[in-house]
Amino acid sequence: MPTLILLTLSNLFMTAAWYWHLKGGPEVANARPLGWVILISWLLAGIEYCFAVPANRIGYASGWSAGQLKIAQEAIALTVFGVFMVLVLGEAVTWRHAAAFACIMAGVAFLFVGK
Repeated sequence: MPTLILLTLSNLFMTAAWYWHLKGGPEVANARPLGWVILISWLLAGIEYCFAVPANRIGYASGWSAGQLKIAQEAIALTVFGVFMVLVLGEAVTWRHAAAFACIMAGVAFLFVGK
C-alpha cells in the first residue's frame, strides 16, 4: 500500500509538471515564457522524484518486480492524468479514452495475475 500511495503522489506532481502550463488554452499557454515554464516544471519534477524513488525501493523490497512497478506507475499515471485532463484542462473523456484505459488495465492484470 505505501508503494501505491507514493506512486500516486509522484504522479500528481509529474502530471502537474508536464501539463499545468497548458491550462487556459493555446493562447494562454503560448503567452507564458518558456524558460519560466521549464524552471517551474523542473521544480515540480524534483518533488515528484522524492515520492517515486522511495515508492520503487519500497515496492521492490516488498517483492514487486521492476515490470510490475512500471506497469502500476503507468496505470496510476493514466488515472491521474484523466482526472487532471477533465478537472484542470476542461477536456471531455471519450469512448477512446475509456478503451485505451481498459487496455492498459488489462496489461496490469496480466502482469499481476498469479503474483
